[in-house]
Amino acid sequence: MNLILQGLTVQRHIVEQIAGLARPRSIVAIGDHAYRCVDVSYNDEVKSQIDMAAWAAKLDYAFMERSRVLSDFKLVAMDMDSTLITIECIDEIADMQGLKPQVAEITEAAMRGEIEFKESLTRRVALLKGLDASALQRVYDERLTLSLGAEKMLAGIQAAGMKTLLVSGGFTFFTDRMKQRLNLDYTHSNQLEIVDGKLTGQVIGGIVDGEEKKATVERVCKELNISPQQAIVMGDGANDLQMMRIAGLSVAFRAKPVVRQQANIALNFVGLDGVLNLFHS
Repeated sequence: MNLILQGLTVQRHIVEQIAGLARPRSIVAIGDHAYRCVDVSYNDEVKSQIDMAAWAAKLDYAFMERSRVLSDFKLVAMDMDSTLITIECIDEIADMQGLKPQVAEITEAAMRGEIEFKESLTRRVALLKGLDASALQRVYDERLTLSLGAEKMLAGIQAAGMKTLLVSGGFTFFTDRMKQRLNLDYTHSNQLEIVDGKLTGQVIGGIVDGEEKKATVERVCKELNISPQQAIVMGDGANDLQMMRIAGLSVAFRAKPVVRQQANIALNFVGLDGVLNLFHS
């Protein structure tokens, strides 16, 4: 096994201290703020110690089999809100109605897995009834920001010939624009109903919940003639867990504790491009 340690700022002596818990054969710098610790000893106790030490030092860590390379994977599937982008679009739309606290509270509960996603989305969208549809463009123009490292990560995986899927419990208004802006291959999300320029408080068709996200990853893999084991799946909330479980590598990005605990890798401090450091080039 190799141990990857990375952070927004990294001091080598701290890396050596933490890596020492896993007794590496050597430590190699693989970027300005990332190190690969080669041939480490790995067991639950070591992982637990590294987990605590890395968290305290604000570093992300990953134990990776030495043989794993980026070309093992053919697809990267990403959640949108709070993963590819920094905001929860529905919370920002609600802010235009003066309802952000009520909607954000339901969003948080759903992401922690305390409310079933379909119910939470139905309740939140209903609160938007009567809002002028121009609010969506305002959120896109004024509030939507890509997550740290998103463009660098996408450039890296697209250069490696991998396909991209944005699968979201959010809305087509935003995923369509992300697809065009970032040259993504596939998107799937919920469609807000708009009548006479106003939101009706309803979505059109089925709701993209955790089950549908998983089914979407499976469907795209089938179309690409690959196994879900050849997919990297990234998310932050409880409704991402089902698609993360079928992936060859699951990545929790700035995620809720329930997601961090179940993912293969957690990126708590670095940007999305931290994924690229996990593999031998």
